[in-house]
Amino acid sequence: MRIAEIAALVGVTTRAVRHYHHLGLLPEPARRANGYRDYSVRDAVLLARIRRLTELGLALDEVRDVIADDAGRELAEVLAELDADLARQEAEIRARRGRLAELMEGPPSAEGPVSPALARLLGAAPVIDSPMGAKDRELLILFDTAGGGEQFYEALRPLAESAELHGLYRRLDELADAAPGDPRIAPLADALVAAIPDEVLAAIPKAPERPVVTGFGEALLAEFAPAQAEVARLVMEALVAKTRTGEGGLS
Repeated sequence: MRIAEIAALVGVTTRAVRHYHHLGLLPEPARRANGYRDYSVRDAVLLARIRRLTELGLALDEVRDVIADDAGRELAEVLAELDADLARQEAEIRARRGRLAELMEGPPSAEGPVSPALARLLGAAPVIDSPMGAKDRELLILFDTAGGGEQFYEALRPLAESAELHGLYRRLDELADAAPGDPRIAPLADALVAAIPDEVLAAIPKAPERPVVTGFGEALLAEFAPAQAEVARLVMEALVAKTRTGEGGLS
């Protein structure tokens, strides 16, 4: 058989046959006097096997290993690994579809789509006309994109629903044009730290000790007006100090 004939018989392209030759999956056959490759039935059987293995999802280097093992022992091992990988993909798809179903059941969100847990938190929190409140929602959505955490959102819910939060946002908004040394800064930082439930700190994943303001923290502070940034810095320092004493989950 010529290359076009064996390719048509097995159901692959001639380009694929040449690629398998190049990779060493399919040995080059003897050539006729006119220079054309002369494929045998044995070559067709091997080519068909390559096609079946690739259709099962094996990479070409895995196919090469299987073919090299004439006894078929490695084939069973590779197929078991493939089956386990497909099972993992199946579970991930089911989880993603479950999340999608929850999102479709709820009302459209202006910030969405977000995780169902965050959607519940944002839905429970009253919408207030506060620039700092809007910034807080943006940060929660960013946190959600990075992985979020249902326990963390549930711990935040009492604070989000409290009337006290409105007053704290109002005090933060009032610092928009204030100087970094404004006397209102320290008392407001203390009030914010006191308002955060211990359960919120406990819900934050543990991490190695690190500087209070690095990377993301610096970028976050740059988003605030000077006096507001000073409040945020004091709050971050207080929370990290609190968690390092064993009261929260960061240390």
